Amino acid sequence: MKGSREKAASELFAAVYPRLAGWCRRLVDDETAHEIASEAFTRLWARWTTVTEPQGFLFVTAANLVRDHWRKQERERKTIRRVTAETVGRPQTEQPDPTVRMLVQSLPERLRVPILLYYYADMPIREVSLLTGRKEGTVMSDLHTARELLRAHLRRSLDRTP
Repeated sequence: MKGSREKAASELFAAVYPRLAGWCRRLVDDETAHEIASEAFTRLWARWTTVTEPQGFLFVTAANLVRDHWRKQERERKTIRRVTAETVGRPQTEQPDPTVRMLVQSLPERLRVPILLYYYADMPIREVSLLTGRKEGTVMSDLHTARELLRAHLRRSLDRTP
């Protein structure tokens, strides 16, 4: 039994890792992408007997790890800006970062995960539906809502630009 478990995990790794790491590479640097993809597989392996949809688990876990990475980077940037502003002695002026990556990061998880899977992993609606456990109509609605939120945020950011 243990041999078949390891064989199934090995086959899944061979089939999914390149796609998962490639998807992560679109969102973060190459080294971090491989770390995230590997961590997703490690977490899957720890729950192997309880996960019913391994591929979905991997992509959702990787999306969460990417989000955590983005948050860490943003905290580091804010700290550097604060320290730099304190060193220079100028008051800090916080400018919102209107990059699409940061905007996607700011979405609630129920909207962020479908955006990441659909647009960054190039998965069709049906596959996003299967991986997230939501109906196709719900996925399409979530994608529409997320696009509207992103559009509104971009407009606000552009309106504030001098």
